[in-house]
Amino acid sequence: MRSQVAGLTRTAMAHLTPSLLPALALALLPALGLVPAGAATIPGSAASPSPASAVSRPTVQRHLVLDRSARRLLVLEAGRELRRFPVAIGRPGWETPVGQFRVIELVADPIWEHPATGVHVPPGPANPLGSRWIGFHRDCHGRRGFNGLEVLTVEGCVSAGFHGTPQRESVGRAVSHGCVRLFDEHVRELFDLVELGTPVTVLP
Repeated sequence: MRSQVAGLTRTAMAHLTPSLLPALALALLPALGLVPAGAATIPGSAASPSPASAVSRPTVQRHLVLDRSARRLLVLEAGRELRRFPVAIGRPGWETPVGQFRVIELVADPIWEHPATGVHVPPGPANPLGSRWIGFHRDCHGRRGFNGLEVLTVEGCVSAGFHGTPQRESVGRAVSHGCVRLFDEHVRELFDLVELGTPVTVLP
């Protein structure tokens, strides 16, 4: 079973009016070699989630664009803004990865595993991941860095994703271990707007 880690995931060994994509984000996409949704097929992680993570939904032409500098997540449909959400991103040393990805995991009521002690926190209001996990990036190089309190070392495969948080005051800041925090009501809405394979672009 894969347990979710706030800001990352470790494999268990452990407003509504549509508008055009903001010009700044649109201008940055070609500079990074990226394209808006619908212009091309964007390669990304091809990892297969566990059966419990898979959620079947009708295919819609949607694309997530995370602007780290603005602490803002856009949901685009056919290149036009459908929804936007304020977010928290990774702290210095644990930056949210930049580039092109795809949604690779969808988990309702995830379990959080402390990256250092392995202690599990079950679903509920105290879970650091909130009520939804939407994974979009995975690597198996491990991570090491200062988390604000101590130097934290995580071995094995780690992932980044969108998730809720009980720490509502953290939204809008650079405080996570690489993941993207949303208000829990927002991540629930986002969860219903995406599917496995939805493109994700993360801008600097």
